Amino acid sequence: MWSLKTKQRAVVLPLALALASITGCGMDDSGQSGSSVPAAGTKSLDDATNDTQRVSSDLLDLIKVKGKASEPGPRVSECGDGKDREKYFQMRHPWSLTPASGDELAGVMERLKGELPEHGWKIVHYERDSSRNKNLRLTADHDERKFSVSIVHLAKNEKPKLSVTVVSGCYQVPEGQRVDRY
Repeated sequence: MWSLKTKQRAVVLPLALALASITGCGMDDSGQSGSSVPAAGTKSLDDATNDTQRVSSDLLDLIKVKGKASEPGPRVSECGDGKDREKYFQMRHPWSLTPASGDELAGVMERLKGELPEHGWKIVHYERDSSRNKNLRLTADHDERKFSVSIVHLAKNEKPKLSVTVVSGCYQVPEGQRVDRY
């Protein structure tokens, strides 16, 4: 029998992997086509962490549902595509929002689909996923901020919630610095 934590990982990991391919606006370091993860500029790990937290906080404000948000903050991951892992990194911030009542999530995905574009987000996907529960999933990119988000409404969970994964583009650390945590 799966524990709740195992079930959450089973949802978050595929989402993170899907986002890794979706955040690819198909740009390389110069902003040109080629790479699967867009370049996000030069930034320190601390600044990138703060930017990622700010994006997550902005999204939480847009969701407009009171509830308990999960605690873990953003983490550093590799950009992939053969990029030097001491110079290049990506931020990932998986979190969830569990309201007091699942009824509070009714209509939130449709509302987000309409409101996110007003805040610079481009809706990339809005569909039911292939899981047994046919969860509603929204994926959006913010080209200016170089972030992507996947929001899944887990309506049939014991406690209905939104599962959110925020992923940045690929940052390069400033000259003389290196990525020292994964």
